[in-house]
Amino acid sequence: MVLHTRTTPAERRRAFRERLGSGRLLRMPGAVNPLSARLIQDTGFEAVYLSGAVLAADLGLPDIGLTTSTEIAARAQQTTRVTDLPVLIDADTGFGEPMNAARTVQLMEDAGLAGLHLEDQVNPKRCGHLDGKTITPREEMARRIRGAVDARRDPDFLLMARTDARSVEGLDAAIARAKAYVDAGADAIFPEALTDVSEYEAFRQAVDVPLLANLTEFGKTPLLDAATLENLGYDIALYPVTLLRLAMGAVEDGLRAIAAEGTQESLLPRMQTRSRLYELLDYEAYSAFDSAVFDFTLPPGNRPGT
Repeated sequence: MVLHTRTTPAERRRAFRERLGSGRLLRMPGAVNPLSARLIQDTGFEAVYLSGAVLAADLGLPDIGLTTSTEIAARAQQTTRVTDLPVLIDADTGFGEPMNAARTVQLMEDAGLAGLHLEDQVNPKRCGHLDGKTITPREEMARRIRGAVDARRDPDFLLMARTDARSVEGLDAAIARAKAYVDAGADAIFPEALTDVSEYEAFRQAVDVPLLANLTEFGKTPLLDAATLENLGYDIALYPVTLLRLAMGAVEDGLRAIAAEGTQESLLPRMQTRSRLYELLDYEAYSAFDSAVFDFTLPPGNRPGT
């Protein structure tokens, strides 16, 4: 369909819930922009992720909680408009106190998302794979989650809790927090910065809701393959910043080549072609729609004044 998706947010939320209940690993790449979300769908993936780190970097900002809930919601709506896949978003700490987290849930529902995750850091927050993080008391995070649950209007909207406690308080404390967050109403858990397979196993044995494995590059977590994660019983394999890193690496290489060679000629084999871009944008459908508008005439009985 020209201009928008073929599915409703409610349909995408139900599909996301059903997919998580299938017992198969859901591989979820992080989009760089709305067009890359279309490409994620076109490549055959079944869900899209919007990373807080990517959304901040897109604005030229570090991932330390400088973005706002309305900025993130606006970007999310641009993405959900162009893909039929369910989209999960990183909502940082909920952008404030439990009341702010409650408002964030409704903003993200209105933006057409399938779910979000809230984390137990305090502001200024840090990337989950950096040292020096500070985490909020367990009871405070539980209140944050309860506020989110109370604000949710669509019961199919997924509320995931992320805990950064592993690198601050240790594995046992992170598992205890995860259990408390489930008790507070979290539908799924995102254990951040696990360091080896044994820690993945421990989380799976202790927590009986869907679990997300964050496979970010250059961090504390090994880049486990899909088969291993599925055998471990994990539900989501997340690749949050992969596409941004690929894209920005290619941009840097291209700029250096143009600066050195005075032309982009050598870069052509590495570029997405004009025809492929137009195919991804469904350019032909827009042209057909536009022609239909301009060629349209009213039947004689429906003309003004008749």
